[in-house]
Amino acid sequence: MAPHEVWQTLYPPGTFPQGGAGEYDTVYPGTLPDGRQIALPIRELPDSGGTRAVASLIVHQAAFEVEDALTAVMAERLASFAPDVIVAVPSLGITLGQAVARRLGHTRMVALGTTRKFWYDGALSEPSSSISSRGSPKTLYIDPRMLPVLHGRRIAVVDDVVSTGSSFGAVLRLLAKAGLAPVALAVAMAQTERWRDLPELRAPVVSAFATPGLVRAPSGRWTAEATPER
Repeated sequence: MAPHEVWQTLYPPGTFPQGGAGEYDTVYPGTLPDGRQIALPIRELPDSGGTRAVASLIVHQAAFEVEDALTAVMAERLASFAPDVIVAVPSLGITLGQAVARRLGHTRMVALGTTRKFWYDGALSEPSSSISSRGSPKTLYIDPRMLPVLHGRRIAVVDDVVSTGSSFGAVLRLLAKAGLAPVALAVAMAQTERWRDLPELRAPVVSAFATPGLVRAPSGRWTAEATPER
Protein backbone atom coordinates (compact mmCIF):
# COMPACT_ATOMS: atom_id res chain seq x y z
CA MET A 1 0.00 0.00 0.00
CA ALA A 2 1.43 3.39 -1.02
CA PRO A 3 1.98 5.90 1.82
CA HIS A 4 -0.70 8.25 0.51
CA GLU A 5 -3.31 5.45 0.50
CA VAL A 6 -3.47 4.88 4.27
CA TRP A 7 -6.36 6.39 6.29
CA GLN A 8 -8.41 6.82 3.08
CA THR A 9 -10.78 3.85 3.01
CA LEU A 10 -13.27 2.13 5.28
CA TYR A 11 -12.69 -1.52 4.43
CA PRO A 12 -15.36 -4.22 4.94
CA PRO A 13 -15.12 -6.36 8.08
CA GLY A 14 -12.49 -9.08 7.82
CA THR A 15 -10.42 -7.40 5.10
CA PHE A 16 -7.37 -7.59 7.38
CA PRO A 17 -6.60 -10.05 10.18
CA GLN A 18 -8.15 -8.60 13.32
CA GLY A 19 -6.61 -7.80 16.68
CA GLY A 20 -3.46 -9.74 17.45
CA ALA A 21 -4.19 -12.48 14.92
CA GLY A 22 -1.42 -12.39 12.37
CA GLU A 23 1.74 -10.67 11.24
CA TYR A 24 1.93 -7.39 9.37
CA ASP A 25 4.36 -5.74 6.95
CA THR A 26 3.59 -2.03 6.56
CA VAL A 27 0.00 -1.53 7.74
CA TYR A 28 -2.04 -2.58 10.77
CA PRO A 29 -5.87 -2.54 10.80
CA GLY A 30 -7.84 -0.31 13.10
CA THR A 31 -11.20 -2.05 13.58
CA LEU A 32 -14.35 -0.08 14.39
CA PRO A 33 -17.15 -1.53 16.56
CA ASP A 34 -19.17 -2.49 13.47
CA GLY A 35 -16.19 -4.39 12.04
CA ARG A 36 -15.15 -1.91 9.37
CA GLN A 37 -11.41 -1.44 9.16
CA ILE A 38 -8.93 1.38 8.52
CA ALA A 39 -5.41 0.76 7.20
CA LEU A 40 -2.90 2.36 9.59
CA PRO A 41 0.79 2.70 8.67
CA ILE A 42 3.24 0.98 11.00
CA ARG A 43 5.85 3.37 12.45
CA GLU A 44 9.03 1.95 13.94
CA LEU A 45 9.76 3.61 17.28
CA PRO A 46 12.99 5.60 17.57
CA ASP A 47 15.65 4.12 19.87
CA SER A 48 13.99 0.70 19.80
CA GLY A 49 16.71 -0.92 17.72
CA GLY A 50 14.15 -1.87 15.10
CA THR A 51 12.27 -4.13 17.51
CA ARG A 52 9.17 -2.11 18.41
CA ALA A 53 6.58 -0.10 16.48
CA VAL A 54 3.08 1.35 16.68
CA ALA A 55 0.18 1.86 14.29
CA SER A 56 -0.19 5.52 13.33
CA LEU A 57 -3.22 7.76 12.77
CA ILE A 58 -2.91 11.34 11.45
CA VAL A 59 -6.55 12.29 11.38
CA HIS A 60 -6.30 15.51 9.36
CA GLN A 61 -4.79 13.48 6.52
CA ALA A 62 -7.61 10.93 6.62
CA ALA A 63 -10.49 10.78 4.17
CA PHE A 64 -13.59 12.63 5.30
CA GLU A 65 -15.58 9.38 5.47
CA VAL A 66 -12.99 7.96 7.84
CA GLU A 67 -13.11 11.08 10.01
CA ASP A 68 -16.91 10.91 10.01
CA ALA A 69 -16.88 7.26 11.06
CA LEU A 70 -14.44 7.94 13.90
CA THR A 71 -16.34 10.92 15.30
CA ALA A 72 -19.65 9.06 15.09
CA VAL A 73 -18.30 6.31 17.35
CA MET A 74 -16.64 8.81 19.71
CA ALA A 75 -19.85 10.83 20.07
CA GLU A 76 -21.92 7.70 20.62
CA ARG A 77 -19.56 6.50 23.35
CA LEU A 78 -19.46 9.92 25.03
CA ALA A 79 -23.22 10.40 24.97
CA SER A 80 -23.82 8.27 28.07
CA PHE A 81 -21.65 10.67 30.10
CA ALA A 82 -23.93 13.59 29.11
CA PRO A 83 -21.15 16.15 28.62
CA ASP A 84 -22.13 19.82 28.44
CA VAL A 85 -18.90 21.02 26.86
CA ILE A 86 -16.18 19.41 24.75
CA VAL A 87 -12.60 20.49 25.46
CA ALA A 88 -10.42 19.74 22.43
CA VAL A 89 -6.67 19.14 22.58
CA PRO A 90 -4.49 20.72 19.88
CA SER A 91 -3.70 20.15 17.28
CA LEU A 92 -5.39 17.08 15.82
CA GLY A 93 -7.93 16.79 18.61
CA ILE A 94 -9.50 20.06 17.50
CA THR A 95 -10.68 18.58 14.19
CA LEU A 96 -12.32 15.70 16.06
CA GLY A 97 -13.60 17.88 18.90
CA GLN A 98 -15.56 20.11 16.55
CA ALA A 99 -17.25 17.15 14.88
CA VAL A 100 -17.98 15.35 18.15
CA ALA A 101 -19.48 18.48 19.70
CA ARG A 102 -21.75 18.95 16.68
CA ARG A 103 -22.88 15.32 16.84
CA LEU A 104 -23.75 15.77 20.51
CA GLY A 105 -25.91 18.76 19.64
CA HIS A 106 -23.59 21.36 21.16
CA THR A 107 -23.36 24.87 19.76
CA ARG A 108 -19.68 25.36 20.60
CA MET A 109 -16.60 23.73 22.07
CA VAL A 110 -13.51 24.98 23.90
CA ALA A 111 -10.10 24.42 22.33
CA LEU A 112 -6.90 24.44 24.32
CA GLY A 113 -3.99 26.27 22.69
CA THR A 114 -0.24 25.87 22.19
CA THR A 115 0.47 29.53 21.38
CA ARG A 116 0.35 32.03 24.21
CA LYS A 117 -1.86 35.01 23.42
CA PHE A 118 -1.05 38.24 25.24
CA TRP A 119 -4.20 38.00 27.37
CA TYR A 120 -3.42 34.48 28.60
CA ASP A 121 -2.42 33.80 32.20
CA GLY A 122 0.87 31.94 32.56
CA ALA A 123 -0.53 30.18 35.62
CA LEU A 124 -2.99 28.42 33.31
CA SER A 125 -0.35 26.61 31.27
CA GLU A 126 1.32 23.20 31.35
CA PRO A 127 4.30 21.69 29.43
CA SER A 128 3.35 18.76 27.23
CA SER A 129 4.96 16.14 25.01
CA SER A 130 3.83 13.08 23.07
CA ILE A 131 5.18 9.89 21.54
CA SER A 132 5.01 11.40 18.04
CA SER A 133 6.76 14.68 18.95
CA ARG A 134 9.76 13.56 20.94
CA GLY A 135 12.31 16.33 21.27
CA SER A 136 9.66 18.97 20.43
CA PRO A 137 7.89 19.74 23.71
CA LYS A 138 5.12 22.28 23.68
CA THR A 139 3.12 24.24 26.21
CA LEU A 140 -0.65 23.90 26.59
CA TYR A 141 -2.76 26.92 27.51
CA ILE A 142 -6.37 27.48 28.44
CA ASP A 143 -7.92 30.82 27.52
CA PRO A 144 -9.01 32.49 30.80
CA ARG A 145 -12.02 33.94 28.97
CA MET A 146 -13.36 30.41 28.53
CA LEU A 147 -13.47 29.57 32.23
CA PRO A 148 -17.10 30.73 32.64
CA VAL A 149 -18.03 28.31 29.83
CA LEU A 150 -16.41 25.45 31.73
CA HIS A 151 -16.96 25.98 35.43
CA GLY A 152 -19.91 24.04 36.79
CA ARG A 153 -20.30 22.10 33.55
CA ARG A 154 -19.79 18.43 32.65
CA ILE A 155 -16.61 18.45 30.57
CA ALA A 156 -15.38 15.79 28.13
CA VAL A 157 -11.89 15.96 26.64
CA VAL A 158 -11.37 14.97 22.99
CA ASP A 159 -8.00 14.13 21.40
CA ASP A 160 -6.85 12.07 18.45
CA VAL A 161 -4.68 9.41 20.11
CA VAL A 162 -3.67 8.33 23.60
CA SER A 163 -0.45 6.32 23.81
CA THR A 164 1.94 6.80 26.71
CA GLY A 165 -0.51 9.15 28.41
CA SER A 166 2.03 11.97 28.70
CA SER A 167 -0.06 14.50 26.74
CA PHE A 168 -3.25 13.38 28.52
CA GLY A 169 -1.50 13.96 31.82
CA ALA A 170 -0.60 17.51 30.78
CA VAL A 171 -4.23 18.21 29.82
CA LEU A 172 -5.54 16.88 33.13
CA ARG A 173 -2.99 18.87 35.14
CA LEU A 174 -3.88 22.02 33.20
CA LEU A 175 -7.59 21.54 33.82
CA ALA A 176 -6.91 20.90 37.50
CA LYS A 177 -5.10 24.26 37.71
CA ALA A 178 -8.36 25.84 36.55
CA GLY A 179 -10.40 23.84 39.08
CA LEU A 180 -11.80 21.52 36.41
CA ALA A 181 -12.07 17.74 36.09
CA PRO A 182 -13.55 15.93 33.05
CA VAL A 183 -16.29 13.34 33.33
CA ALA A 184 -14.77 11.40 30.40
CA LEU A 185 -12.06 11.50 27.75
CA ALA A 186 -12.50 10.34 24.14
CA VAL A 187 -9.92 9.51 21.48
CA ALA A 188 -10.07 8.12 17.99
CA MET A 189 -7.35 5.56 18.76
CA ALA A 190 -6.16 4.10 22.05
CA GLN A 191 -2.60 3.10 21.19
CA THR A 192 -1.07 0.37 23.39
CA GLU A 193 -1.97 0.00 27.08
CA ARG A 194 0.70 2.22 28.65
CA TRP A 195 -1.62 5.17 29.19
CA ARG A 196 -3.73 3.19 31.67
CA ASP A 197 -1.09 3.74 34.38
CA LEU A 198 -1.35 7.54 34.17
CA PRO A 199 -1.63 8.72 37.81
CA GLU A 200 -3.74 11.78 36.94
CA LEU A 201 -6.35 9.68 35.15
CA ARG A 202 -9.57 9.58 37.17
CA ALA A 203 -12.22 9.63 34.43
CA PRO A 204 -13.16 6.88 31.94
CA VAL A 205 -11.49 6.85 28.52
CA VAL A 206 -13.44 5.79 25.42
CA SER A 207 -12.09 5.26 21.92
CA ALA A 208 -13.30 4.49 18.41
CA PHE A 209 -10.79 1.64 18.25
CA ALA A 210 -7.64 0.36 19.95
CA THR A 211 -4.31 -0.89 18.65
CA PRO A 212 -1.56 -2.80 20.46
CA GLY A 213 2.13 -2.10 20.55
CA LEU A 214 3.93 -4.05 17.84
CA VAL A 215 7.10 -6.12 18.14
CA ARG A 216 9.37 -7.62 15.51
CA ALA A 217 8.57 -11.28 14.88
CA PRO A 218 11.22 -13.90 13.95
CA SER A 219 9.93 -13.61 10.37
CA GLY A 220 10.96 -9.93 10.30
CA ARG A 221 7.33 -8.80 10.16
CA TRP A 222 5.37 -7.12 12.95
CA THR A 223 3.05 -8.78 15.44
CA ALA A 224 1.02 -7.56 18.43
CA GLU A 225 2.91 -7.50 21.72
CA ALA A 226 1.44 -9.36 24.65
CA THR A 227 -0.99 -7.29 26.72
CA PRO A 228 0.12 -6.97 30.34
CA GLU A 229 -2.18 -8.60 32.87
CA ARG A 230 -4.05 -6.13 35.11
